[in-house]
Amino acid sequence: MKLPNTLSIMILWIIVALRRERGRAEEVVLLNSKESQAELGWTSHPANGWEEISGVDEKYKPIRTYQVCNVMEPNQNNWLQTGWIWRQGGQRIFIELQFTLRDCNSIPGVAGTCKETFNLLYAEADWDSGRVVREDRYTKIDTIAADESFTQGDLGERKMKLNTEVREIGHLSRKGFHLAFQDVGACVALVAVRVYYKRCLATVQNLAVFPDTVAEAAFATLVEVRGVCVNNSEVEPDSAPRMHCSAEGEWLVPIGKCSCSAGFEEGHSSCEACPPGSYKMSSRQQECFACPAHSVAEEEGSVLCVCEEDYYRTPLDVPSAPCTRKAPP
Repeated sequence: MKLPNTLSIMILWIIVALRRERGRAEEVVLLNSKESQAELGWTSHPANGWEEISGVDEKYKPIRTYQVCNVMEPNQNNWLQTGWIWRQGGQRIFIELQFTLRDCNSIPGVAGTCKETFNLLYAEADWDSGRVVREDRYTKIDTIAADESFTQGDLGERKMKLNTEVREIGHLSRKGFHLAFQDVGACVALVAVRVYYKRCLATVQNLAVFPDTVAEAAFATLVEVRGVCVNNSEVEPDSAPRMHCSAEGEWLVPIGKCSCSAGFEEGHSSCEACPPGSYKMSSRQQECFACPAHSVAEEEGSVLCVCEEDYYRTPLDVPSAPCTRKAPP
């Protein structure tokens, strides 16, 4: 027998208080149940277990949630299976759950049958397994417990006790997976499910471009990535640009760099052409220099300045030397 109305009332209050998560550019979201405008349509087994209901978030945007509250009957085994989730190359998958859970002590007559935890599981698959829940294919990730559980008094006082838990799975070999939530007799509302992996975002460091890079599954593993020099730059001798993408999606340990080519100088993570009237002879120089006396560079990106009319340099003069006026005939 289901406990009537308790979860439905609680869900409406909890959802109104739900805080919107800040956007995180380094997280690639594979599933976000809050973003679904239609029914989620996840598989509930048996049919009298998890129930999908509608609600609204703190901005009155419709969202879909699941609840179950069969706390008065023993030996509950209620499964909720998500659709197939394509992992898109993610190596370390994070599952963020937002949920509320009823304190068993606040429900009369349920001693021995009411529980205060539920199980989170996953099953790898190369394609959608359909709407059949095969329990033997699932691997348990963890038992999920609430930091805060609500009581009947909390409902009366409109106190919102929303729990957020994050778990992870790694070293996946199939193209995707299903998640499952197993209820064994709790009064729980699954308010939001967000699944994502982390990556190091494309960036420019030391005049080298580093592409989007998926973080590895192992927590302490660093992925070495070689950078590509920006336009009009070149690798410094014995100093190829490299960085390391951490499992948390952060770039670490930059090594080596690129230098702007002759005729270009560094500016705003790029190499910009020397302006007219200046020059730069090689990549070993850091910046463009003004033309020496009586010499000009009429075009941008010059590597040398040429002497003005009636001025010259001897073969022994360096390009940075001023030009000398020719003797009259």
